[in-house]
This record gives sequence, structure tokens and C-alpha cells, in this order.
Amino acid sequence: MRNRALLALITVVATIFVSGVVGLIVSGRQNSTAAQSPVGSPAPTADPATATPASPPTMELRTEPDGSAQEVADGYLRAWSRGDFEAMREMVDDPPDDFVARHRDFEDALLSASVKLIEEAAVTTGDDTAEVPFGQERAEPGHGTWRVRSTLRLAVRDLSWKVIWSPAVLHPDLAEGGQIVRATGPAPTRGPVTREGRPFPRDSWADEYLTRLSAAMTGGAAVPTEGTDAAWAIQLQNPGEPARTLIEHRPRPPKQVRTTIEWAVQAAAARALDEVGHPAALVAVRPSTGEILAVADRLGGPTPRGAFEHKYAPGSTFKTITAAALLSEGVTPDTPVECPAAYQIPGHRSFPNYKNEDHGTVTLRRAYALSCNTSFVRLTIERLNADALVEQARRFGFGVPIDTGAGGACGGIDHPENPDALAADSFGQGKVEATPLCMALVAAAVSSGEWHPPRLLLDAAELAAAQPETVTLRQDVADGLRAMMSAAVTEGTASGRGLPEGTAGKTGTAEDWQGGQDHGWFIGYRGDLAFAVFIQNGGTGAGAAVPIAARFLRAL
Repeated sequence: MRNRALLALITVVATIFVSGVVGLIVSGRQNSTAAQSPVGSPAPTADPATATPASPPTMELRTEPDGSAQEVADGYLRAWSRGDFEAMREMVDDPPDDFVARHRDFEDALLSASVKLIEEAAVTTGDDTAEVPFGQERAEPGHGTWRVRSTLRLAVRDLSWKVIWSPAVLHPDLAEGGQIVRATGPAPTRGPVTREGRPFPRDSWADEYLTRLSAAMTGGAAVPTEGTDAAWAIQLQNPGEPARTLIEHRPRPPKQVRTTIEWAVQAAAARALDEVGHPAALVAVRPSTGEILAVADRLGGPTPRGAFEHKYAPGSTFKTITAAALLSEGVTPDTPVECPAAYQIPGHRSFPNYKNEDHGTVTLRRAYALSCNTSFVRLTIERLNADALVEQARRFGFGVPIDTGAGGACGGIDHPENPDALAADSFGQGKVEATPLCMALVAAAVSSGEWHPPRLLLDAAELAAAQPETVTLRQDVADGLRAMMSAAVTEGTASGRGLPEGTAGKTGTAEDWQGGQDHGWFIGYRGDLAFAVFIQNGGTGAGAAVPIAARFLRAL
């Protein structure tokens, strides 16, 4: 029994072993048959219970960048040529926030008429880097073609070629924080300029004269006094370094008309009138030549160029001419004369002093310094006649045609028809009249001993109109007038008014024929400079005109 049981166990084990071997053989045959089946034969059906899941397909990985450095550089430069800075920005790796603004500022500074960008062949500098040299050819108005060589540096970023931007792309020497700027200078002045070739001072109060002078020089067509073609320079400005000029434009100076006016004298004259509340003018001339050194004219009104052409009663400044006539007749500065409060011409009218002042007996020098009307009326009636006074006035330019190049007139005096008219003319009332230019020339003649016709053009040959001849004063007359004008400043009506030492002059207060407030005058000289100050309806010469002259002279 025991042997039968053992035999049965061995039989079962053998059966299981043989079944397993047979199963493996059958399985192997099936797999081999499936593998050898031709294209189109039905595949054997797998047992769902024993099927193995299929593996996913394998993806191929890209390792080369899109395009090339050359293609990106070409696109970048073409976008630059058409000014498409936004498109350029898209081709830059990590562009600065102000990328577009920097390019616009660069182009605005250059103002190129045209831009040509010339690309060269790309140069490999590493596994993922390259450089593309390129040139800029820019047409710069006033300069010509400006050529600049720069370099685009590129690198692969995320399998795409990108421009690695820096300011050196714009210009090879431009550093971070630097800029290219346009520096402009003043345009060359056209038309009239000062003696030094400079534009006239700002707010010079001479515009009307410059316009007329310009028109005279161009056949009647006014030329602007400011140029339009300014000088400029393109500069490279890097932090911590001095600005460096890359290119510049220096326009050829246009034809200029140089005047006799000196810049500093004109500026001083204009500033002396700045705070004057009444219409006023100041004319300065060079006594030795008659050259006009300054004309500041704020007279305004319907008649322009009032300082050169509009005539006013000169008041007591005309006593200078009357004194010249008296000195020519043998009177000296030391001759005693009466200066009563009023003087009655025998058989004619009475003439008062200003404020009816009575100074008793004084010298002619003192009478001039104190501006005694009565002294000059009496001496004129007793020592002169109408012809003598008119002739003396003519020696100082009255009634003489003049032309500065910008127009001009001196003074006028009608032949006095009776003693009353002669007496009124003797102290600058009556029918005598003068321009501020004319009275500046009177002071100049005393200073130099010669009356010169006025000149506003430095080159006298440019003045077509014939000028009157120079008139030489008698030596004793010139010396006597200088002594009297000096006394008027040191001890007379102009004393204590702030005039610089060495100034000589004469005040004048003239009645307005139209019934307005008096006009104020002061004429004088200091060194080789003579002047006339006129205040229309501004009060007395001493109170209104002398302070202006003092400001003017102290500024020189």
C-alpha cells in the first residue's frame, strides 16, 4: 500500500512537468509564426488576459538653432534702415527698457538726410556666438557723408540667434550711460553787426536803425539781423570723460555790414534807459571821427528813428553854440556878465531866468554853468546879430544835410526876424530845433575841436551819399567851450549828480511847443566819447537827463 501511494505521487509530478514543457514549446511556435507572417496576413489574436501593454513612440530631440547669425543680422539692419525699432527690439536678447528711446534719441541727434547700413560676413567666435561687422554711411547736411564702423554681436539663446545689444552698436566708442548729442552754436549774424563783428546786444533799442541800414545795403530789401545756418557738432559724451567731437559743421559767415557801434557802449546806453518811464534816447559818438558808438532810442511814437530824425527844442544845450559865437566875437570865459532874474530887451519883450533866479555879476563861464538865460539874451542882443548866430549854428551842423547810412538829420534854425526871436533862439527856444544825434555831435565838436559828420558804417566807402566836410573850430573858441562845459559839471547845474570824474557837459530844459511837460537834455563828453541824452516830457535836464548819463558813463 505504501509503495502504491509513492508511485502515484511520482506519476502526478511527472505529468505536471511534461505539461509545462509542452506548453512552452507551443508558445514558442506561436510567437515564431506571428513574427514570420507576411505584410497583409491576419495577426494572431492575443489572449487579452495575457497581453503585454505597448511601449510609447520615441521623440527625436532638436540640437541645431533656427536660421543663422547672418540672417538675424541682416533682418536687424534692414529694420534699422527703415526705422522700425520695435522690430529690432524683438531680435535682441534682454533689451534695455529704453531700447527704442535710445535709438530715437540717436537718430534725432544726427538728423541724417539718409542712412545706409552695409553688412559684412558673419565671423564665428565660439560654438554659440558670432560677430557681424557693419558700416553706417550717413548723409549729414552741411558736412557730407559720415562713415562709422560698428559690430553686431550675436549668440544662441533658446535655439535662436539673438543680438547681444550694447551702446557700442550705435557707435563703437559709446559706453553704457553715454550718449551721442548735437551741440549747436549761434548762427552767423547777417546784416549789420557791431564794430567787433558781434551781434548787437539784446534789447539794444537800435532795431529800427539796423533794419533801415540793412535795407540800404541791399537795395531796399531788408536782411534779417540773425542768421539761419547755425554751427553744430555731433559729440560723444561718456560718463567721466570730456565730450569728444565726432563731426562738426562751421557755416561760412554770410556777408556782414560792420557798423561803427561798439558792443559795450551800445549795451551801456540801452541799459541806462531800461528803467526810464518816459520816451527817451541816448546817442554816443566818437569826437575824433564822428563815428556813432551807440544809439538807444525809446522815443517810439508814429515817427521811428526819433533820435536821428525827429527834432526838438534843444533848450539851454544850445547855449553852447551861442557861447561859441560870443567867443568868436572876442568875449572870453572870464568876461564879467550880469545874470539878473529877468532882462528886458529895450523896446521889446522881457526874458526871465529859470525860476527867476538872480545871480548878480558873474563870469561868462559861471553864467554858462548856472545856465543864465538873461546873460545869454543880453550878450546876444548886444554882441551878435541873426547872421552871426545862424552861421555859428551851421558850423555845428545845423541846416547841413547828413546821412549816417540809416538816415539822419541835424538841426534847424530859421533866420530870426526880430530881436525877440533872436533872443529866444539864443537859449534854445524860439524856432531852433535839433535831433539828439545833432546835439551829440555838438558835444563831440567841443571835445575834439572839430565838427565831424556822423558815420554809422565802419567802411565809409559803403556810404554812397556825399558827406559834408569837417569843420575846425578856432582854438580859443574850442578851449573856452571846454572850460565852460567842465564848469557846468563841477560847479553848475550838473554838479553833484553822480557823473564820473573827467566828465564835461551842459544841461538843457526845453518847453514843449505842444504844451506838455518840459523836455530834459544833457550833452557832454568824457575822453574820446561824446553823447546826448534826451527825455521827452521828462522834466529838467539836471533832474531827468543827467542821472541817465551818469548810469551810462559808469557802466563803461
